[in-house]
Amino acid sequence: MTADPPPYYRIHVFTCTNRRPDGHPRGSCAAKGSERLRDYLKARAKELGLGGVRINSAGCLDRCELGPVLVIYPEGVWYGYKTAEDLDEILSTHLVEGGRVARLMLTPEHGP
Repeated sequence: MTADPPPYYRIHVFTCTNRRPDGHPRGSCAAKGSERLRDYLKARAKELGLGGVRINSAGCLDRCELGPVLVIYPEGVWYGYKTAEDLDEILSTHLVEGGRVARLMLTPEHGP
């Protein structure tokens, strides 16, 4: 069996930027500011010189009610966030130090 190649990125962050019509019962991350916050996250990661880290937009990650949300791989850790300060904490604690921001982490119990 052939071994998997090494990952192209050390860390891959997917930020939901899905937009549903106004008034949709589940809401959407974009309606809660995820596009602006994604842009902030990308700019800060670049400013910090985080090599091997890729910040990407994602379509619906199916946790709309908790949004905006992001998921970080390879760990598969999910976060709900509201502010640039939340993203700064995720950047410094998770991406730089390798820790976790417990107050922002989402678990399977958080639905759907």
